[in-house]
Amino acid sequence: VLLAGHLDPAAPERPATRPNQLRLLFLDPHTRELYRNWPDEAALAVSSLRYTAAHYPDDRLLAELIGDLSINSPEFAKLWAKHDVRLCSSGTKHLHHPQVGDLELHYEALHLPDTNGQRLLTHTPAPDSPSGDALALLR
Repeated sequence: VLLAGHLDPAAPERPATRPNQLRLLFLDPHTRELYRNWPDEAALAVSSLRYTAAHYPDDRLLAELIGDLSINSPEFAKLWAKHDVRLCSSGTKHLHHPQVGDLELHYEALHLPDTNGQRLLTHTPAPDSPSGDALALLR
């Protein structure tokens, strides 16, 4: 509901159509509009992907994702060519949700051991904040 409410809610259960947050960030107009500062979000996402790609150089699906984004998104290709590398584990997301407006959410990316790079990403609002109220409306 927060990041991909415009997609079929059952899509994550189907591996063939499972949404990919990076693909959405660069190729989906709704997701692009969700981020109030899309250029910074895109740069952060690509530098984090470079970090991940360095740890999994033989991952075919990761290489296919990078190739697909390089071909279909000039913005991605330009950022990928910069070779910025950064591990993104926490920060603030500045969103504009079409139903509840502006949100500021702290995020933490928890890199899980022994899971081939899987991570758990949490988004939390400050206590008693307008962003918390907006998330409650989305629930």
